[in-house]
Amino acid sequence: MKIIISPQNTYIKYLVQLKDKSRERKKSGLFLIEGHREISLAIKGGYKIKTILFFPDLFSIDQLNDLTSQPIDLIEISKEVYQKLAYRDTTEGILALAHTKSNHLIDLKLANKNPLILVAEAPEKPGNIGALLRTADAANLDAVIIANPKTDLYNPNIVRSSVGCLFTNEIATGTTIEIIEFLKANHINIYCAALRASVNYLTQDFNKPTAIVVGTEATGLSNEWLENSTQNIIIPMQGEIDSMNVSVAAGVLIFEAKRQRDFK
Repeated sequence: MKIIISPQNTYIKYLVQLKDKSRERKKSGLFLIEGHREISLAIKGGYKIKTILFFPDLFSIDQLNDLTSQPIDLIEISKEVYQKLAYRDTTEGILALAHTKSNHLIDLKLANKNPLILVAEAPEKPGNIGALLRTADAANLDAVIIANPKTDLYNPNIVRSSVGCLFTNEIATGTTIEIIEFLKANHINIYCAALRASVNYLTQDFNKPTAIVVGTEATGLSNEWLENSTQNIIIPMQGEIDSMNVSVAAGVLIFEAKRQRDFK
């Protein structure tokens, strides 16, 4: 088993580039995963793990054997190397180098004939994307689709904030026009969270194939969505502001749809 103790090691510098730069992740098709739970979920989600790096004072060989039976390259690293690579202040002393998956919309397969889908247009903050993925996982949605993404899905902030739910959801990306065409081709109703020409979300029937579409808090959804919406919907506000965090709004709408479907 290989041992690396210097943060200046060429391979470690390469991994730092993967962690910090979207361009490097896209070029290589590789990304870093940090944490035991996250790596376990990636394995469960069918991601191919190339290498595991571990700091033995925090993560033992026995724990590695329990993690997976796959033949994976193992590298023991020093505390200094671990601190160079780790994204979080507190974690379990284990990282993995994994292959990315294709997230093209054309590859998305909907197993459910009556799907419930979340679409997020141009989310800017990785933390919000992670929160949306956690909500989607909690509701067991059929898919999450990101329109006009501002960052790659394997940004370490998304992996971290999703707590590994990046690996448990069916995820696709595409342009707004591509996604609208996909939804229409699959006869999926489009419900857009918007202020304009909207009705109370509680008045709508989400029992048929449904996509709930949310935009950014700053600018909302583009006109393409509003012009192609089955119905624009709104969550009535009782305070001084007219919007809430996108992940909170999505959660409210998604779980109303789930309530209708679970108790109809």
